[in-house]
Amino acid sequence: MNDQEPDMTDRSKTDIMTLIARAPWREAVTYRDTWPHEYVVSKKHGQQELLAAFCKRIERGEGVTCHFFHQTRQYLFLGEYKYWTMTECADIDPDGDHVLNRALLYRDRRDFAIRKGDTGKRG
Repeated sequence: MNDQEPDMTDRSKTDIMTLIARAPWREAVTYRDTWPHEYVVSKKHGQQELLAAFCKRIERGEGVTCHFFHQTRQYLFLGEYKYWTMTECADIDPDGDHVLNRALLYRDRRDFAIRKGDTGKRG
């Protein structure tokens, strides 16, 4: 392959936004009143391709380092949501079952750093 040809390994049959739209997102009911978000489980919900697409974007440097209280994670901001995993992409076993989370953007500093006293209330 020459440098002028597109790298076909970077293109999946379906782009990440289509995979996101097709995913069976579940409400994280336990966090409904504190930090509302949704999730999919890669193997259980058949979302291995979506998880791989997310990790590919993170590995390419498209992630943003953000802080959720004492936790530091790489988030991917796409459309009206931010996406994250609880396991670093480098540590994800492709045959394992991993959670991909998403939450609506707050459009304020809470998208980047959650601090003591912050709440998940948008209003």
